Amino acid sequence: MTPPRDFVGYAGRTPDVTWPNGARLALVIVLNIEEGAEPSIPDGDPATELALTDGIAGEVAPGTRDLLAESLFEYGARAGVWRIWQEAEARGLALTLSCCGRALERNAPLAAAIRAHPRHEVQAHGYGFRRHWTLTEAEQEADVAQAVASLEATTGRRPLGWQSRYAPSLATRRILKRHGFLYDADFYAEDLPCWTTVYGAPHLMMPHSFVLNDNRLATAKLGTADDFLAQLAAAFRVLRDEARAATRMMVVSLHARVTGQPARFDALRRFLDLLGDAPEVWQATRLAAARHWMEKVPAP
Repeated sequence: MTPPRDFVGYAGRTPDVTWPNGARLALVIVLNIEEGAEPSIPDGDPATELALTDGIAGEVAPGTRDLLAESLFEYGARAGVWRIWQEAEARGLALTLSCCGRALERNAPLAAAIRAHPRHEVQAHGYGFRRHWTLTEAEQEADVAQAVASLEATTGRRPLGWQSRYAPSLATRRILKRHGFLYDADFYAEDLPCWTTVYGAPHLMMPHSFVLNDNRLATAKLGTADDFLAQLAAAFRVLRDEARAATRMMVVSLHARVTGQPARFDALRRFLDLLGDAPEVWQATRLAAARHWMEKVPAP
């Protein structure tokens, strides 16, 4: 099998790394910027995308524009993203912005704000909000190249990190290696970064989370924002306790059309309040954490 499956990993003996400023726990907050890049009938797709919205699947006949679902995506770009952005600015957070290229092409004010605030990371999330595991290698390579060129043009920054929509394909990492990416975040098997080999050369995988992810709300796996807050707080307590003895990392994943809704946004604010009492936490972008890991834990 390529890649082979690994059921061992660090085997409970994680590298002993101190994050910058003497911190033992790194916190990465990812904000996915997908709105405007999703499949839609006006863009030539066969159906309106409903993923991670409060729309009703099957309510509008296939092949017909679902204007309600379209407007739920538009809410994320018009209102939700700014609510989260302003909170991050007020608290001095450094976000990893996982951006689809076409989303920022259609939101010039957001692209301009990102250009003006270089502490936030621009991570590539595809050109369109597409399922890369369904694409041929040539189609996927074209999307990666288009995403890089688009994000460079809109934000003035070349993305060095990548994350696929849901799952990568067997070809994803070798495509990323050809395009000079520093890391990918299609990795859920550890709480810490981990090295793998691509084309015989080392490649860094940075952890992501489907548990500490507001998609649990949009898919009704969690009922309310209070449930999401309880899940975030529980993970934070465990990782903060463990970090006294071993290096730890926590990744929280947000979507503007989900957490940007007022009923869900308050849970994010209350979670961030917990950080004020945790000086041993280093809040950073995923790229900053990747670079620190590469320095402290060189590739074997």
